Amino acid sequence: MQPFAGRAAVAGIGMTALTRESGRTEEELAAEACRAACADAGIGPREVDAVLSYHMNDSAPVVRVARALGIERLGWHNDIAGGGTQAASILGDAAMLIQAGLARNILIYRALNGRSGTRMNTVPTGIPTYGLAGPIPLFALAATRYLHDTGLTAEHLHAVVAQSRQNAASNPRALRRDPLPLDAYLARPYVCTPLRTADCCQETDGACALLVSAVLDGPRVHAVVRGGGPGCSSMDRAHDVTAIFSSFVAPMLWSASGMRPSDVDVALLYDAYSWLVPRQLEDFGLAARGELGPYLLERRHAWVNPHGGLLSEGYVHGLNNVVQAVRELRGGRSVALVTGFGGSYGSAALLIG
Repeated sequence: MQPFAGRAAVAGIGMTALTRESGRTEEELAAEACRAACADAGIGPREVDAVLSYHMNDSAPVVRVARALGIERLGWHNDIAGGGTQAASILGDAAMLIQAGLARNILIYRALNGRSGTRMNTVPTGIPTYGLAGPIPLFALAATRYLHDTGLTAEHLHAVVAQSRQNAASNPRALRRDPLPLDAYLARPYVCTPLRTADCCQETDGACALLVSAVLDGPRVHAVVRGGGPGCSSMDRAHDVTAIFSSFVAPMLWSASGMRPSDVDVALLYDAYSWLVPRQLEDFGLAARGELGPYLLERRHAWVNPHGGLLSEGYVHGLNNVVQAVRELRGGRSVALVTGFGGSYGSAALLIG
């Protein structure tokens, strides 16, 4: 595997308001975010020659969005089946199109009415659930084992969620900005132990878009990896039910990129559930397992998801984290890690300013 050598730049970003009831179609949301990304990059939609999206039959297809944008001659286009696993790797799809000379300006979007429309717990994931009622009980089971293995407790999960809220406090886009003291966190009902309602990402209406370009300037896509193995979404074959995607892709990322964990100065981690944050910190070499407890309680993870992440800003299937990575790099950060979670399978990318 080789890095993309800086050929692809994220030249534009766009995002709608995040709400719990948009009152709009997914096509309208997607078109708004895409127009904003084009405007941010300083080009018109008709200069776009490829369009990519990922969804789980809960969004507007790319050909309809292209038509809504007035893209009359549509080149390479793809509706990629999948959810959070695609949040980082779709950057790789765009970078490969550029590297192959198949496109120069590529729109990427994710649009959904995830609260007022098709809610995630009703979308077939393709993950075997072994009699469990959807993905939350499945990953709660893995979380129980992870907490046992690491010695982490509800107090440590609270530290993840509370820091997320604190980071979101200055983000006007965030849906959850109020502080969350420990006693208030402990009073929240369980969805499935050990995960309380506050430990689970939000159900959100909204859209995000990126304009990835071969000819315009912006943060560069340096390396992208995708993969996985038996683990928390394949429990019948797992040697370790806590092994999420990062345990498989992290070594691939450092090998492909030629970089080290110490090079990363901002991490946009897919925080669908609170326990995924320490697991990813550990897997990517950002914090050692033995120091996770004090690391979280001392809030040394404040540099993770500075916008509040999926727990507090909103849930646009992880693409809002990629948008935030671009903001951070524009603001002076040097290297951003972004991740995409889908249980034992997922993706990761490094972007450089």
